[in-house]
Amino acid sequence: MNGLLNVAKPVGMTSREVVDAVSRAAGVRRIGHTGTLDPLAEGILVLCLGSATRLVQYVQRMTKTYRAEFLLGHRSETDDTEGEVEAVSGVHIPTLSEIEAAARQWTGAVRQRPPAYSAIKIEGQRAYRLARAGKEVTIPERTVQIDAIRILEYEPPKLKLEVVCHAGTYIRSLGRDLAETAGTTAVMASLVRTAVGPFRLHDAVRLEDLSDTESVRSHLLPMKAALAEVPHVRASDEIVARLANGQSVTLEELHGGSECRSAEELAVLDEAGTLRAIVVRRGRRWGPKRVFR
Repeated sequence: MNGLLNVAKPVGMTSREVVDAVSRAAGVRRIGHTGTLDPLAEGILVLCLGSATRLVQYVQRMTKTYRAEFLLGHRSETDDTEGEVEAVSGVHIPTLSEIEAAARQWTGAVRQRPPAYSAIKIEGQRAYRLARAGKEVTIPERTVQIDAIRILEYEPPKLKLEVVCHAGTYIRSLGRDLAETAGTTAVMASLVRTAVGPFRLHDAVRLEDLSDTESVRSHLLPMKAALAEVPHVRASDEIVARLANGQSVTLEELHGGSECRSAEELAVLDEAGTLRAIVVRRGRRWGPKRVFR
């Protein structure tokens, strides 16, 4: 059973619990998810089963879209309502124009400090475990890419945003930092991941509909779905066999079009449309990076 599942994670479950539930239903041990969602969050969790676990990194680097709600004028140690929420007395409640100005400052390549209560590892231990143990947690800032921030609704103290961003972005931290720029504080009250690359929430399968092997298989997407952002080419059985033996081939032999000339990787499909290899440039030729038998 090799392929991808677009699963709708419910609120209250960890990403690991979702993986374990699908593993039991499918009878498959090799399952990886492509981006952690906290228990407070819901929405798309793309799972890679079997040989598709070798493609996790391609889904992880896809653009993600979130809908989030924040409570301005509040704060917590976790930057969301999972922690003890405190209303800050006398805090500034910004206008819509101030929120819009702050959002512009947090769009693009920005420096972000991840929350102390996160799954990031510090000297081999999860940050949230250290924080819960009362230890001081200092996570260095890092650069993340935020493509767009759209204000969906603003009725103080509630602020609803849609955020389009890349891997490594913490929406809790974004809400905290955006609020600080606007002269206030904020905690995240809810979070929904609505898209990961071409995967959409309205197409996601509910966990309760994945009860056994056949139900999992019926919702399984082909492995090539993980390479939606990589140019696809079709190859004959002869070319597929040569790649499987570690040989390199020309772009002409792969029947690659103009979109392939600037690419660094190509997804090679056989004549039936099944993913058989990922190839990379080797001078003027293309050699196998991964082969799928």
